[in-house]
Amino acid sequence: MMFGPIKISPEKLMEEALRVQQKLGAGLKSLAEVGNYDVGCTAKEPVWKDGKAVLYRFLGEHSPTEKTPLLISYALVNRPYMVDLQEDRSIVRSLLAAGHDVYLIDWGYPDASDRLMDLDDYINGVLGGCVDQLRTRCGVEAVNLLGVCQGGAFSLCYAAMHPRKVRNLITMVTPVDFQTPDNMLSHWCRDLDIDQFVDAVGNVPGDLMNWCYLTLKPYRLNGQKYLGLIDMLDSPAELTNFLRMERWIFDSPDQAGEAFRQFIRDFYQQNKLIEGGLTIGEYDVDLARVTMPVLNIFAEQDHLVPPAASRALREVVGSKDYTELSFKGGHIGIYVSGRAQREVPPAIDQWLKQRRR
Repeated sequence: MMFGPIKISPEKLMEEALRVQQKLGAGLKSLAEVGNYDVGCTAKEPVWKDGKAVLYRFLGEHSPTEKTPLLISYALVNRPYMVDLQEDRSIVRSLLAAGHDVYLIDWGYPDASDRLMDLDDYINGVLGGCVDQLRTRCGVEAVNLLGVCQGGAFSLCYAAMHPRKVRNLITMVTPVDFQTPDNMLSHWCRDLDIDQFVDAVGNVPGDLMNWCYLTLKPYRLNGQKYLGLIDMLDSPAELTNFLRMERWIFDSPDQAGEAFRQFIRDFYQQNKLIEGGLTIGEYDVDLARVTMPVLNIFAEQDHLVPPAASRALREVVGSKDYTELSFKGGHIGIYVSGRAQREVPPAIDQWLKQRRR
Protein backbone atom coordinates (compact mmCIF):
# COMPACT_ATOMS: atom_id res chain seq x y z
CA MET A 1 0.00 0.00 0.00
CA MET A 2 1.38 3.39 -1.00
CA PHE A 3 0.87 6.52 1.06
CA GLY A 4 1.15 10.02 -0.27
CA PRO A 5 3.16 12.73 1.42
CA ILE A 6 1.75 14.30 4.57
CA LYS A 7 0.81 17.85 3.73
CA ILE A 8 1.26 20.26 6.64
CA SER A 9 1.65 23.94 5.96
CA PRO A 10 4.43 25.97 7.63
CA GLU A 11 1.71 28.01 9.32
CA LYS A 12 0.18 24.86 10.82
CA LEU A 13 3.59 23.68 12.07
CA MET A 14 4.24 27.06 13.64
CA GLU A 15 0.82 27.07 15.28
CA GLU A 16 1.39 23.61 16.76
CA ALA A 17 4.89 24.50 17.98
CA LEU A 18 3.52 27.62 19.68
CA ARG A 19 0.77 25.59 21.33
CA VAL A 20 3.26 23.07 22.72
CA GLN A 21 5.48 25.88 23.94
CA GLN A 22 2.57 27.46 25.76
CA LYS A 23 1.58 24.13 27.31
CA LEU A 24 5.14 23.51 28.52
CA GLY A 25 5.32 26.98 30.02
CA ALA A 26 2.00 26.45 31.76
CA GLY A 27 3.28 23.12 33.02
CA LEU A 28 5.93 24.79 35.15
CA LYS A 29 3.24 26.83 36.87
CA SER A 30 0.98 23.80 37.25
CA LEU A 31 3.74 21.72 38.86
CA ALA A 32 4.34 24.49 41.39
CA GLU A 33 0.61 24.51 42.22
CA VAL A 34 0.42 20.73 42.50
CA GLY A 35 2.99 20.55 45.32
CA ASN A 36 2.54 17.52 47.57
CA TYR A 37 -0.37 15.22 46.83
CA ASP A 38 -1.78 12.21 48.60
CA VAL A 39 -2.73 8.74 47.41
CA GLY A 40 -5.32 6.84 49.35
CA CYS A 41 -7.95 9.40 50.26
CA THR A 42 -9.94 7.64 53.00
CA ALA A 43 -8.95 7.61 56.65
CA LYS A 44 -8.07 4.15 57.94
CA GLU A 45 -6.72 2.48 61.05
CA PRO A 46 -4.55 -0.63 61.45
CA VAL A 47 -6.34 -3.40 63.33
CA TRP A 48 -3.92 -6.33 62.92
CA LYS A 49 -0.42 -7.04 61.67
CA ASP A 50 1.46 -10.12 60.52
CA GLY A 51 5.07 -9.49 59.58
CA LYS A 52 5.05 -6.70 56.99
CA ALA A 53 1.36 -7.17 56.18
CA VAL A 54 -1.19 -4.88 57.84
CA LEU A 55 -4.96 -5.24 58.00
CA TYR A 56 -6.63 -1.82 57.77
CA ARG A 57 -10.16 -0.77 58.54
CA PHE A 58 -11.48 2.20 56.56
CA LEU A 59 -13.28 4.89 58.51
CA GLY A 60 -16.37 6.24 56.79
CA GLU A 61 -18.32 9.36 57.62
CA HIS A 62 -21.05 7.21 59.18
CA SER A 63 -21.07 3.93 61.07
CA PRO A 64 -21.56 0.87 58.86
CA THR A 65 -25.03 -0.59 58.59
CA GLU A 66 -23.94 -3.96 57.21
CA LYS A 67 -22.97 -6.52 59.85
CA THR A 68 -20.77 -8.72 57.65
CA PRO A 69 -17.33 -7.15 57.10
CA LEU A 70 -16.01 -6.80 53.54
CA LEU A 71 -12.33 -7.72 53.17
CA ILE A 72 -10.39 -6.60 50.06
CA SER A 73 -7.49 -8.78 48.94
CA TYR A 74 -5.37 -7.00 46.34
CA ALA A 75 -2.53 -8.34 44.17
CA LEU A 76 1.04 -8.54 45.42
CA VAL A 77 2.54 -6.81 42.40
CA ASN A 78 1.16 -3.30 42.98
CA ARG A 79 0.06 -1.24 45.95
CA PRO A 80 -3.57 -1.64 47.04
CA TYR A 81 -4.38 2.09 47.26
CA MET A 82 -5.62 1.85 43.66
CA VAL A 83 -9.05 0.98 45.12
CA ASP A 84 -8.96 4.26 47.08
CA LEU A 85 -6.86 6.47 44.82
CA GLN A 86 -8.61 9.83 45.33
CA GLU A 87 -11.97 11.14 46.50
CA ASP A 88 -13.74 10.92 43.14
CA ARG A 89 -11.97 7.66 42.18
CA SER A 90 -12.49 5.34 45.10
CA ILE A 91 -14.35 2.06 45.20
CA VAL A 92 -13.76 2.06 48.94
CA ARG A 93 -15.51 5.40 49.54
CA SER A 94 -18.55 4.28 47.55
CA LEU A 95 -18.84 1.03 49.51
CA LEU A 96 -18.46 2.88 52.80
CA ALA A 97 -21.19 5.31 51.77
CA ALA A 98 -23.44 2.32 51.04
CA GLY A 99 -23.01 1.13 54.63
CA HIS A 100 -20.33 -1.56 54.29
CA ASP A 101 -17.64 -2.19 56.89
CA VAL A 102 -14.59 -2.24 54.61
CA TYR A 103 -11.16 -3.71 55.38
CA LEU A 104 -8.04 -4.02 53.23
CA ILE A 105 -4.90 -6.16 53.31
CA ASP A 106 -1.72 -4.17 52.72
CA TRP A 107 0.84 -6.86 51.90
CA GLY A 108 3.77 -4.49 52.47
CA TYR A 109 7.18 -4.44 50.80
CA PRO A 110 9.04 -7.78 50.96
CA ASP A 111 12.77 -7.71 51.57
CA ALA A 112 15.49 -10.37 51.67
CA SER A 113 14.11 -11.77 54.93
CA ASP A 114 10.87 -12.66 53.11
CA ARG A 115 12.48 -14.58 50.26
CA LEU A 116 11.21 -17.95 51.51
CA MET A 117 7.59 -16.86 51.95
CA ASP A 118 5.42 -19.08 49.77
CA LEU A 119 1.76 -19.09 48.75
CA ASP A 120 0.81 -20.96 51.91
CA ASP A 121 2.27 -18.12 53.96
CA TYR A 122 0.35 -15.51 51.98
CA ILE A 123 -3.00 -17.29 51.57
CA ASN A 124 -3.45 -19.48 54.65
CA GLY A 125 -1.16 -17.32 56.76
CA VAL A 126 -1.79 -13.64 56.05
CA LEU A 127 -5.15 -13.77 54.24
CA GLY A 128 -6.42 -16.47 56.55
CA GLY A 129 -5.19 -14.53 59.58
CA CYS A 130 -7.08 -11.43 58.42
CA VAL A 131 -10.27 -13.44 57.93
CA ASP A 132 -10.01 -14.97 61.40
CA GLN A 133 -9.34 -11.57 62.96
CA LEU A 134 -12.50 -10.18 61.36
CA ARG A 135 -14.58 -13.18 62.37
CA THR A 136 -13.57 -12.58 65.98
CA ARG A 137 -13.66 -8.78 65.85
CA CYS A 138 -17.08 -8.57 64.19
CA GLY A 139 -18.64 -11.64 65.82
CA VAL A 140 -19.44 -13.41 62.54
CA GLU A 141 -18.84 -16.92 61.25
CA ALA A 142 -17.87 -15.80 57.74
CA VAL A 143 -16.80 -12.62 55.92
CA ASN A 144 -17.48 -11.12 52.51
CA LEU A 145 -14.30 -11.37 50.45
CA LEU A 146 -13.41 -9.15 47.47
CA GLY A 147 -10.36 -10.37 45.56
CA VAL A 148 -8.69 -8.22 42.91
CA CYS A 149 -6.50 -9.61 40.10
CA GLN A 150 -3.91 -11.93 41.68
CA GLY A 151 -5.63 -11.23 44.99
CA GLY A 152 -8.74 -12.71 43.40
CA ALA A 153 -6.88 -15.91 42.60
CA PHE A 154 -5.71 -15.97 46.21
CA SER A 155 -9.30 -15.44 47.35
CA LEU A 156 -10.56 -18.30 45.18
CA CYS A 157 -7.94 -20.60 46.67
CA TYR A 158 -8.82 -19.50 50.21
CA ALA A 159 -12.56 -19.92 49.61
CA ALA A 160 -11.96 -23.42 48.22
CA MET A 161 -9.86 -24.40 51.23
CA HIS A 162 -12.03 -22.70 53.88
CA PRO A 163 -15.54 -22.37 52.41
CA ARG A 164 -17.26 -21.96 55.79
CA LYS A 165 -15.32 -18.75 56.47
CA VAL A 166 -16.45 -16.92 53.30
CA ARG A 167 -20.08 -15.83 53.11
CA ASN A 168 -19.97 -14.15 49.70
CA LEU A 169 -17.07 -14.05 47.24
CA ILE A 170 -16.42 -11.28 44.72
CA THR A 171 -13.65 -11.65 42.16
CA MET A 172 -12.58 -8.64 40.09
CA VAL A 173 -10.38 -8.91 36.95
CA THR A 174 -9.28 -12.29 38.29
CA PRO A 175 -7.49 -14.87 36.13
CA VAL A 176 -8.79 -18.43 36.42
CA ASP A 177 -7.72 -20.02 33.14
CA PHE A 178 -4.10 -18.89 32.83
CA GLN A 179 -3.59 -20.32 29.33
CA THR A 180 -6.21 -18.71 27.12
CA PRO A 181 -4.83 -17.98 23.62
CA ASP A 182 -5.02 -14.18 24.12
CA ASN A 183 -3.13 -14.15 27.44
CA MET A 184 0.11 -12.32 26.62
CA LEU A 185 1.60 -12.74 30.07
CA SER A 186 1.05 -16.47 29.88
CA HIS A 187 2.88 -16.75 26.56
CA TRP A 188 5.81 -14.84 28.04
CA CYS A 189 6.36 -17.02 31.07
CA ARG A 190 5.29 -20.52 30.01
CA ASP A 191 8.79 -21.48 28.87
CA LEU A 192 10.63 -19.57 31.61
CA ASP A 193 13.03 -21.67 33.67
CA ILE A 194 11.44 -20.42 36.86
CA ASP A 195 13.75 -22.37 39.17
CA GLN A 196 16.90 -20.96 37.60
CA PHE A 197 15.41 -17.47 37.56
CA VAL A 198 14.38 -17.38 41.24
CA ASP A 199 17.53 -19.16 42.37
CA ALA A 200 19.53 -16.44 40.62
CA VAL A 201 17.64 -13.30 41.71
CA GLY A 202 16.03 -14.29 45.01
CA ASN A 203 13.22 -11.78 45.40
CA VAL A 204 12.01 -10.59 42.00
CA PRO A 205 12.61 -6.82 41.59
CA GLY A 206 9.43 -4.78 41.33
CA ASP A 207 11.00 -2.60 38.63
CA LEU A 208 11.54 -5.68 36.47
CA MET A 209 7.93 -6.75 36.91
CA ASN A 210 6.73 -3.27 36.06
CA TRP A 211 8.86 -3.13 32.93
CA CYS A 212 7.32 -6.41 31.76
CA TYR A 213 3.79 -5.03 32.16
CA LEU A 214 4.58 -1.75 30.38
CA THR A 215 6.16 -3.49 27.40
CA LEU A 216 3.03 -5.54 26.76
CA LYS A 217 1.66 -2.39 25.10
CA PRO A 218 4.77 -0.24 24.65
CA TYR A 219 3.30 2.53 22.51
CA ARG A 220 0.10 3.05 24.48
CA LEU A 221 1.62 2.66 27.94
CA ASN A 222 4.76 4.67 27.25
CA GLY A 223 4.85 6.96 24.19
CA GLN A 224 1.17 7.77 23.72
CA LYS A 225 0.60 8.39 27.42
CA TYR A 226 3.35 10.98 27.69
CA LEU A 227 2.37 12.69 24.47
CA GLY A 228 -1.09 13.05 25.98
CA LEU A 229 0.46 14.58 29.07
CA ILE A 230 1.19 17.74 27.09
CA ASP A 231 -2.52 18.49 26.76
CA MET A 232 -3.05 18.55 30.52
CA LEU A 233 -0.02 20.58 31.58
CA ASP A 234 -2.07 23.76 31.96
CA SER A 235 -4.55 22.06 34.33
CA PRO A 236 -3.22 21.47 37.88
CA ALA A 237 -6.15 19.18 38.69
CA GLU A 238 -5.63 16.95 35.65
CA LEU A 239 -1.88 16.95 36.19
CA THR A 240 -2.33 15.86 39.81
CA ASN A 241 -4.56 12.98 38.68
CA PHE A 242 -1.89 11.96 36.18
CA LEU A 243 0.86 12.06 38.81
CA ARG A 244 -1.20 9.93 41.21
CA MET A 245 -1.54 7.26 38.54
CA GLU A 246 2.17 7.44 37.72
CA ARG A 247 3.04 7.07 41.38
CA TRP A 248 0.89 3.96 41.63
CA ILE A 249 2.24 2.45 38.41
CA PHE A 250 5.86 2.75 39.52
CA ASP A 251 5.23 1.86 43.17
CA SER A 252 5.93 -1.84 42.60
CA PRO A 253 7.02 -3.98 45.56
CA ASP A 254 9.55 -6.74 45.05
CA GLN A 255 8.08 -10.25 44.91
CA ALA A 256 9.01 -12.87 47.50
CA GLY A 257 11.01 -15.44 45.54
CA GLU A 258 9.31 -18.68 46.63
CA ALA A 259 5.78 -17.31 46.26
CA PHE A 260 6.67 -16.03 42.78
CA ARG A 261 8.18 -19.39 41.83
CA GLN A 262 5.07 -21.25 42.93
CA PHE A 263 2.65 -18.82 41.31
CA ILE A 264 4.36 -18.89 37.91
CA ARG A 265 4.85 -22.67 37.94
CA ASP A 266 1.47 -23.79 39.27
CA PHE A 267 -0.78 -21.11 37.81
CA TYR A 268 0.76 -19.87 34.55
CA GLN A 269 2.84 -22.85 33.45
CA GLN A 270 0.72 -25.76 34.68
CA ASN A 271 -2.68 -24.00 34.92
CA LYS A 272 -3.55 -25.97 38.04
CA LEU A 273 -6.24 -23.60 39.30
CA ILE A 274 -8.55 -24.78 36.53
CA GLU A 275 -6.94 -28.09 35.54
CA GLY A 276 -6.65 -29.41 39.08
CA GLY A 277 -3.76 -30.69 41.15
CA LEU A 278 -3.07 -27.41 42.99
CA THR A 279 -1.87 -27.77 46.57
CA ILE A 280 -1.39 -24.85 48.97
CA GLY A 281 0.29 -25.94 52.17
CA GLU A 282 -1.58 -28.98 53.43
CA TYR A 283 -4.72 -28.27 51.40
CA ASP A 284 -5.81 -29.42 47.96
CA VAL A 285 -7.49 -26.57 46.06
CA ASP A 286 -10.68 -27.64 44.27
CA LEU A 287 -12.84 -24.81 42.92
CA ALA A 288 -15.86 -27.12 43.10
CA ARG A 289 -15.71 -26.46 46.87
CA VAL A 290 -16.40 -22.77 46.25
CA THR A 291 -20.09 -23.14 47.01
CA MET A 292 -20.90 -19.70 48.43
CA PRO A 293 -22.47 -17.01 46.15
CA VAL A 294 -19.92 -15.67 43.65
CA LEU A 295 -19.89 -12.37 41.74
CA ASN A 296 -17.26 -12.39 38.99
CA ILE A 297 -16.44 -8.96 37.52
CA PHE A 298 -14.21 -8.70 34.44
CA ALA A 299 -13.17 -5.94 32.04
CA GLU A 300 -13.88 -6.30 28.34
CA GLN A 301 -10.69 -4.52 27.21
CA ASP A 302 -8.38 -6.07 29.81
CA HIS A 303 -4.96 -6.88 28.29
CA LEU A 304 -3.57 -8.41 31.50
CA VAL A 305 -6.53 -10.65 32.38
CA PRO A 306 -8.49 -11.29 29.16
CA PRO A 307 -12.23 -11.80 29.68
CA ALA A 308 -11.98 -15.46 28.68
CA ALA A 309 -9.42 -16.05 31.42
CA SER A 310 -11.87 -14.75 34.01
CA ARG A 311 -15.13 -16.13 32.59
CA ALA A 312 -13.67 -19.64 32.81
CA LEU A 313 -14.71 -19.56 36.46
CA ARG A 314 -18.31 -20.28 35.47
CA GLU A 315 -17.39 -23.80 34.32
CA VAL A 316 -15.46 -24.90 37.40
CA VAL A 317 -16.96 -23.13 40.42
CA GLY A 318 -19.19 -25.16 42.70
CA SER A 319 -21.62 -22.35 43.53
CA LYS A 320 -25.21 -22.51 42.34
CA ASP A 321 -25.41 -18.74 42.80
CA TYR A 322 -22.93 -17.44 40.22
CA THR A 323 -23.19 -13.98 38.64
CA GLU A 324 -21.03 -12.27 36.01
CA LEU A 325 -20.63 -8.52 35.51
CA SER A 326 -18.99 -7.30 32.33
CA PHE A 327 -17.36 -3.86 32.51
CA LYS A 328 -16.67 -1.80 29.38
CA GLY A 329 -13.12 -0.80 30.13
CA GLY A 330 -9.62 -2.03 30.90
CA HIS A 331 -7.69 -3.55 33.78
CA ILE A 332 -7.00 -0.17 35.43
CA GLY A 333 -10.13 1.65 34.31
CA ILE A 334 -12.28 -0.75 36.31
CA TYR A 335 -11.00 0.97 39.47
CA VAL A 336 -10.58 4.61 38.51
CA SER A 337 -12.66 5.59 35.48
CA GLY A 338 -15.80 7.65 35.82
CA ARG A 339 -17.83 4.77 34.39
CA ALA A 340 -16.37 2.44 37.01
CA GLN A 341 -17.42 4.74 39.86
CA ARG A 342 -20.98 4.81 38.51
CA GLU A 343 -21.29 1.09 37.81
CA VAL A 344 -18.99 -1.15 39.85
CA PRO A 345 -19.52 -0.18 43.53
CA PRO A 346 -23.32 0.05 43.18
CA ALA A 347 -23.38 -3.38 41.54
CA ILE A 348 -21.29 -4.87 44.35
CA ASP A 349 -23.47 -3.19 46.97
CA GLN A 350 -26.73 -4.38 45.44
CA TRP A 351 -25.44 -7.92 44.94
CA LEU A 352 -24.26 -8.19 48.54
CA LYS A 353 -27.45 -6.73 50.04
CA GLN A 354 -29.54 -9.22 48.07
CA ARG A 355 -27.59 -11.98 49.83
CA ARG A 356 -27.87 -10.82 53.43
CA ARG A 357 -28.49 -13.50 56.02
